[in-house]
Amino acid sequence: MTEVDLDEYLFRPAPVVGLPIRGLPERFPVHRIFCVGRNYAEHAREMGHDPDREPPFFFTKPPEAVVPAGAPLPYPAATRDLHHEVELVVALAGGGRNLTTDNALELVYGYAVGVDLTRRDLQAEAKKLGRPWDSAKAFAGSAPCSDIVPVARIGHPAKGRIALSVDGDLRQDGDLAQMIWKTPEILAELSKLWDLRAGDLIFTGTPAGVGPLQVGNRITCEIEGIGRLETAVTDLRG
Repeated sequence: MTEVDLDEYLFRPAPVVGLPIRGLPERFPVHRIFCVGRNYAEHAREMGHDPDREPPFFFTKPPEAVVPAGAPLPYPAATRDLHHEVELVVALAGGGRNLTTDNALELVYGYAVGVDLTRRDLQAEAKKLGRPWDSAKAFAGSAPCSDIVPVARIGHPAKGRIALSVDGDLRQDGDLAQMIWKTPEILAELSKLWDLRAGDLIFTGTPAGVGPLQVGNRITCEIEGIGRLETAVTDLRG
């Protein structure tokens, strides 16, 4: 690792955001976070859209959106309608452009359980006004994520239950096989728009059942064959 010469910078650069890797002492350094919108048909319907295989679309979150398992999950400012969306997360160890579905999986280091948190009221307002979703999706703490499980341990999951409960109440219950765009297709489409890099995380969409969260709620997420993520919503707004 190259040492940072602090004399080259006006102030100290931001620290690297990292996630634990199951079974290894090293951490996975997060570069960027990409998210796929409306990638499960029933979720598309509940959000008022046609689930037919429309081209995938993407939005991003900053690295500081990551909340590792066990860390406090603060209820964000400027919203009264925070929603949960459980997702399969793909972690890349390589990059490139214009990938094909045949070689895209070669970039994947592992998989994790993640939650895309959304300030739904801000998103609704942005949609109504034709504005970007950044304030609704790209805030600090908006991407809780479990440890990363290497492909060598689990392979590439194409099916398996994906579920989320709030205070023991099952809210989301689907299967990875219901994804409209599969992992190789997502990576191939993403690589047409961005030069993918090692350290990128891709949140691959959520099944139906998204809903509101309140301070004090305990969230339990699970993806069959990958693992479990538990966290609680706290009030750190002061």
